[in-house]
Amino acid sequence: MDIREVRPAEYTALGDLTVDSYLRGGFLIGGLQDGYTPRLRDVAERAASATVLVAVEGEGDRLLGGVTIAFQGSPLMELGGDGDAEIRMLAVAPEAAGKGAGSALAAACVERARAEAGTKRIVLCSQREMTTAHRIYRRLGFEREPSLDWEPLPGVPLWAFSLAL
Repeated sequence: MDIREVRPAEYTALGDLTVDSYLRGGFLIGGLQDGYTPRLRDVAERAASATVLVAVEGEGDRLLGGVTIAFQGSPLMELGGDGDAEIRMLAVAPEAAGKGAGSALAAACVERARAEAGTKRIVLCSQREMTTAHRIYRRLGFEREPSLDWEPLPGVPLWAFSLAL
């Protein structure tokens, strides 16, 4: 498995993978009509203002998953402030679950953040039900940051996590 930046030719496939992952996991409250679906699908927009990484495997670079990491000044920062990086939209293809793609993508975000001058902390938010992702984050040293918890919509609480670098 390799972790690298997404290529423009992969934007549509990664968008579809991300939506499918969230949908199958039960993380899109309104199914495909959920207001978050277009944001998950629009990889080109994410790549224009942040770094989008993919996990790939095999000769044809089969997509296993993807993640976005935003740095200071990116409009994708929702929780982060000065000196922060923010992980967004971690998704793994259902057929790749359990193969380590999610862990590898999250670890790559930590490496990128450590290499980015001035970055002192990584933050992220996650639905309470995303327990597999929580295990990945905790293994990497992330801790719950309840002071950053928020609700993008009434009844959709998001838990915050942070990692000091």
